[in-house]
Amino acid sequence: MDRRNFLRTSALGAMVAVASPISFSANGQATKQTGRSGRLNLSFEPYELKLKHAFNLAKHQRTTTPDVQVQLEYDGIIGYGEASMPPYLGESVESVTSFLSKLDLSQFSDPFRIEEIHDYMDSVAPNNRAAKASVDIALHDLLGKIMGQPWYKIWGLDPSKAPNTSFTISYDANPVEMQAKIDETAPFKVIKIKMGLDHDKELVKAIRERTDVPICVDANQGWSSKEHALEMCHWLNEQNCLFVEQPMPKEMFEETAWVKERSPLPIIADEFLQRLPDVRRAAQAYDGINIKLMKSTGMHEAYQMAVLARALGMKVMLGCMTETSCAVTAAAQLSPMVDWADLDGNLLIANDRFDGIKIVDGQVTIPDRPGIGVELL
Repeated sequence: MDRRNFLRTSALGAMVAVASPISFSANGQATKQTGRSGRLNLSFEPYELKLKHAFNLAKHQRTTTPDVQVQLEYDGIIGYGEASMPPYLGESVESVTSFLSKLDLSQFSDPFRIEEIHDYMDSVAPNNRAAKASVDIALHDLLGKIMGQPWYKIWGLDPSKAPNTSFTISYDANPVEMQAKIDETAPFKVIKIKMGLDHDKELVKAIRERTDVPICVDANQGWSSKEHALEMCHWLNEQNCLFVEQPMPKEMFEETAWVKERSPLPIIADEFLQRLPDVRRAAQAYDGINIKLMKSTGMHEAYQMAVLARALGMKVMLGCMTETSCAVTAAAQLSPMVDWADLDGNLLIANDRFDGIKIVDGQVTIPDRPGIGVELL
């Protein structure tokens, strides 16, 4: 039996057991959904994410992240999704809502036609990866609820193999604020540091004054010299660092390959890598890849990317943007497949609207709930 028929057959017994779901109105109030449509019905609304602390990155600072919350309804069952748009993705609330407005998902009477739905979205417009991811996440949530199973079980994954997640901090010139950021890392077993500024070593030294837990580094394309990037890799290797993510601009492919050949630490592709076709080329200049749902158009292609990277002998990291627990918990469904996880985006915002992924003693813990495993707060 092929995978599509298995999923469809498994759904038959589960559909009757799914209770009337809770939806949300434009003002965020929970409402009961009733009635059966036999078609996919898409709805969405903007939702600005408010960061607990300012993010100081290599090229900018931000205190909010634009976001769009999505619902996909089929026969009274609701799947939740979201699009988060940090600046470097090149998407906005306007571009996401414009793309979603063009979609006519009501033409699909069978929600299990995942491949066809993705092909249709790609035919409507290129790029728009976060917008497509929002639909993909909602679709997976919907299908998992129809089948009555979380996606880690549908994929045959063992949740106990999910790795520890890192917790992300960036430099702050205010000593009190910097200290508060470091204090927040206490429950975690890995700290992720945003670098690419003039204070890279100062930040590491501040952390090392408080803790010796492993760190990982995201330079956010901030090192423009291959010699400097290599020097930093050697220095970080002495600071109990696990890997360096996107040390140089994504356009500097040959220079990154040069660093990879000489670095004592694995070099991980982030901004360089977007979708499945990028994985094979990344293998020439990077030791591993950072998969994010907002880049890969969602769970469907993210799973394929992880499988291909493994086949190529690459390390796999699972990351996120600043997101609600909706998208972060969706990504967590893949976490037993990966070497490293950076699934803390929901912990960095002050207005999460979902209950989902938990971090228990530093480890990613996936909810045992159908679909992507989230519930509205």
